[in-house]
Amino acid sequence: MGIRTNILIRVYLAFGLILLFAGAVVMQLYRVQVVQGKKWRAMSSSGSTQYQTVEAARGNIFSSDMSLLATSVPEYELHMDMLAAGIADDDTFNEKVDSLGMKLSRKFGDKSEKEYTRMLRDARKDSARYLLIRRKVTYQELKDIRKFPIFNLGKYKGGLIVVEQNKRVLPFHTLAQRTIGYKNENVKNGVGLEGAYANYIDGENGKRLMQRIAGGTWMPVNNGEEEIAAKEGADIISTIDVNDQDVAQEALMNQLTKTQADHGCVVLMEVATGEIRAIANFTRTKDGDYKEEYNYAISDANDPGSTFKLASYMTLFDQHKIDTNTMVDAEGGKYNIYNKDKILKTIKDVENNGLMTAKKAFEESSNVAVVKYVYSHYKDDPKEFTDNLYALHLNEKLGLQISGEAQPVVKNPSNRSWSKLTLPEMAYGYEMRMTPAQLRRLLSFRQLRATRIYSPGRGIIYKAG
Repeated sequence: MGIRTNILIRVYLAFGLILLFAGAVVMQLYRVQVVQGKKWRAMSSSGSTQYQTVEAARGNIFSSDMSLLATSVPEYELHMDMLAAGIADDDTFNEKVDSLGMKLSRKFGDKSEKEYTRMLRDARKDSARYLLIRRKVTYQELKDIRKFPIFNLGKYKGGLIVVEQNKRVLPFHTLAQRTIGYKNENVKNGVGLEGAYANYIDGENGKRLMQRIAGGTWMPVNNGEEEIAAKEGADIISTIDVNDQDVAQEALMNQLTKTQADHGCVVLMEVATGEIRAIANFTRTKDGDYKEEYNYAISDANDPGSTFKLASYMTLFDQHKIDTNTMVDAEGGKYNIYNKDKILKTIKDVENNGLMTAKKAFEESSNVAVVKYVYSHYKDDPKEFTDNLYALHLNEKLGLQISGEAQPVVKNPSNRSWSKLTLPEMAYGYEMRMTPAQLRRLLSFRQLRATRIYSPGRGIIYKAG
């Protein structure tokens, strides 16, 4: 093989490798641009700019006298574009940066004038477009800051970027705190009125175009302005009375502290309307303090005890079994329930009550009297008694908008757990489960009315109950 042939072979081999490499590059370009083009374009779009949600200001919650129970207060996060049009010239920036550092230092007091000035100059050197100046700035503070050197050049020239956020505030702090409730990402349906009426309070979120810059930080494209403006939520007017609520909470707290009880609740209702004027729930913490951590009034179903005697007397009166003057012998405060010759249970009173009227028996809250009335009139047909309780809807939920209501349990003779003791036990509020809020049904057959929904410019648009 001659030298010429050897050289040609090497040239052809090199040329072939170049063609092969060029073909591989072309194939890869085709795969990226055509086959995977949609995927990479989507990633590019989402990676550099995207619309992000701007949370709407939530509606206010008022008491019945229009005292403000909960409101959304705007808070602002301040950033600065160090390359804004008004300070593009180094001379302009250097002339005013010291004054700006002094103003920021005096306003917030967290850094010295030199520290603020150094921070601004360093950010300028790094060509920072979204320097964090301060979080949690109030509206009044923002008004003053807009007048500071450089920032007073205008919205776009001064480089000040303002991002508005909403903070939920309870002006009365712990007053009706659990009833007012809250809504956050960790609670799916929210708590209290905040959760129950979220569809009205939340309003409509807006959108803002954001751009990702160096370091993975997202900054508004249009100086913090929204492309789609958020619409604030409707207001709620509750039936809570702040004065009644204050008295209820203080009374409950005093009794819990006095008895060192684990927990307790108060439900104050206006009987004529069925409107709840106050509701308080306190739980004893590990430290021995009492806080509102759980809504016992609607979620804690227990034996109602003597409070249920009212339902027993209502049944007896409605069916004309007795009247207020019907006599009963409380037998000195002890009454035995028998099964043939065997004593199943002895019903006892605190007092040694004797012969008295139904009116007096109710006043004395006599266990023996109400058991004797109910047992003597319904022992042969206990379903007649339970049917009347069902007619009062005591076995049904109230249908509250607030989530978490427990299911009441009122037995009837068809239940497997029904025994010879069930009827006399039910007469004075045992072998059943009801919440405090459900018990208030005995006082008023009106459904719970807790709120009205207000919309700016339209007045009341919804009333619960």
